[in-house]
Amino acid sequence: QVQLVESGGGLVQPGGSLKLSCAASGVTLDYYAIGWFRQAPGKEREGVSCIRSSAGYAYYADSVKGRFTIFRDNDKNTVYLQMNSLKPEDTAVYYCARSVVDISCSDVSGIYYSPTHEYDYWGQGTQVTVSS
Repeated sequence: QVQLVESGGGLVQPGGSLKLSCAASGVTLDYYAIGWFRQAPGKEREGVSCIRSSAGYAYYADSVKGRFTIFRDNDKNTVYLQMNSLKPEDTAVYYCARSVVDISCSDVSGIYYSPTHEYDYWGQGTQVTVSS
């Protein structure tokens, strides 16, 4: 049975930090890109970050660039999202997902591009709330 399980969400004050984890079972993450997405109430799901399988190349949405860091530990079959300098607008349910194939996470210009249809396995999500 394939499962992706996110953890690490919670309530944090503006300017604070959280580290999200995406642990996989029943499927290996080694040879696939892993994406983090988020969905705020009343809004569409949006991409946050993506890390490729090879060399750990990472890409970020402009809204989180410089504040979030994605990294992977293939030995633990886990991908992380370190979130610093959190803002109220970062409040959302955060999801991780595994790509169908080893995608590039970017468009031909090297800019982050990671549509949801490129992913097949999804976690159940973890709530992140940034509020004072």
